Amino acid sequence: MHTLVLTKGVPDFREGQVSFDEDGHLERGKTPTVMNPNDKHALEAALQTKVRHGGTVSLMSMGPPGYKEVLEEGMRDVYADDLYLLSDREMGAADTWATSITLSTGIDHLDEEPDVVFAGFKTADGETGHTGPQTCWCQDWPIVTHVVALDIDEEEGTLRAKRLVEGDVEEIETVEAPLPCFVVADPEFEPTYRKADHRLRHKDLRAETEQRAEALDLDEDVTVWNQEALNLDPDFIGLDGSPTIVSGVDPIPKAPSEREATVIEPGDEEGMESLFEELQPYAEAD
Repeated sequence: MHTLVLTKGVPDFREGQVSFDEDGHLERGKTPTVMNPNDKHALEAALQTKVRHGGTVSLMSMGPPGYKEVLEEGMRDVYADDLYLLSDREMGAADTWATSITLSTGIDHLDEEPDVVFAGFKTADGETGHTGPQTCWCQDWPIVTHVVALDIDEEEGTLRAKRLVEGDVEEIETVEAPLPCFVVADPEFEPTYRKADHRLRHKDLRAETEQRAEALDLDEDVTVWNQEALNLDPDFIGLDGSPTIVSGVDPIPKAPSEREATVIEPGDEEGMESLFEELQPYAEAD
């Protein structure tokens, strides 16, 4: 079983240091970056698949060289085996369509075709939710979105999933799709490890990955493919291949701190006593 997770770095809006060029395009190389929060659910779905069915997990991202650290974070979360970064200035300033073309080409260059590709619900910087479905469209595979639970029948070559019905989060439907396919994990996705051997396998994978993560060399252990390696036409990627036009961008200032903090060291008996007196009323029963 080979699964692939598409992940992305997004601006760390908490820092308020988001950089734009004169044309309103985000300068990702100059902006603090974190993993897209919704990709965590895709990682959890891929990890559950690896625990239950074995096999390998690959991570893929498109972005500047700094995204290697995002892939490293993803490897620690999902216990990934292979890391791929699609990186080239020709790919810069891409919208979701140009990004999807690049990612789909990256998938085609893998040594082994994935059985399932997992994608996050949407990104914190775009909010469109287009990249996963558009990449799937390029592959011409079936797709299941808003997935909250799933399992795979390897003998039948099918994926069975529970998904939220659009417009009504209280209604869940069960659907089935042939492999290979795409899965967009919903924020409500919850991995489950009911069997003892699954829980033991999860524990072993965590220990194995901690060892590999400590020895990870981002320059040696991340496969980087540029525009030439992927044989991509520059007219169909990056800014030139993006039909989306940004009419304007409003900078996001760093939010001012409105709370005062009192620092109390563990050895400060007077301070600890004061803290206890402050919290005691909240601990009293009604």
